[in-house]
Amino acid sequence: MPIFLDRHDMQGMTAADVADAHRKDLEVQGRYGVRFLTYWFDEPRGSAFCLIDAPDRQTAMRVHEEAHGGVASHVIEVELSAVEAFLGRIADPASQQAVSEAAFRVVMFTDMVDSTGMTARLGDARAVEMVRAHDGIVRRALGDAGGLEVKHTGDGIMASFPDAAAAVACAQAIQRGLAAFNRGSVEPLRVRIGLHAGEPVEDSRDLFGLTVQTAARICHAAGDGAILVSQAVHDALAERSGLQSAGRQSFKGVPGAVALWKVAWQ
Repeated sequence: MPIFLDRHDMQGMTAADVADAHRKDLEVQGRYGVRFLTYWFDEPRGSAFCLIDAPDRQTAMRVHEEAHGGVASHVIEVELSAVEAFLGRIADPASQQAVSEAAFRVVMFTDMVDSTGMTARLGDARAVEMVRAHDGIVRRALGDAGGLEVKHTGDGIMASFPDAAAAVACAQAIQRGLAAFNRGSVEPLRVRIGLHAGEPVEDSRDLFGLTVQTAARICHAAGDGAILVSQAVHDALAERSGLQSAGRQSFKGVPGAVALWKVAWQ
């Protein structure tokens, strides 16, 4: 059966309220051949997201309506592998206690600058070694920062973080790791990094669709060895002393101009 992720507006509700609504969904689901796999609740933002295995959207919403009346505002079809890559789980946590766990994520892209020219200069074998060096540096930083690798793009990596400070710290660690690598390499490995943040169901089409698209655009707007972040990432940080305004920029497919901030890492 298809897998769906829905979004609920739950301003004013507590983690206990949402946990009780999820319990009611589980009590009703068997009547409709539906499985509610898990949920996320972001109490400060007043948003909740349910992951549902159901024959169709309408049947999934029928369970919500009968169980507690809280029908979702948006529903998208998703792949379980993508949900796990971005959000880190596809089932309820082992603990059944009511928790507030946000589905808000920071998405980071790394991109090797002029990878095509590098291959032409070095040849395929040496270029592959450079990609592996990039991957090793990025993956070590992801492991240290608690980031999740979503996919390899060929000349970069897309990753997801539950915390903005961890995401920015990871980007800084990547650039420092690359600088250390370059001090011992004849061929420099130059990488740009972009970060944006958002919720999984934003435009009723694709999982983190607008967040991913914007993060990719920001990455390509960054200069060699630079880290650029969006206003959403800036606002999610408690400590902003290492950020410098980089103006506003319009990107294809992204509504409005995006305020950008450059992150110091040296």
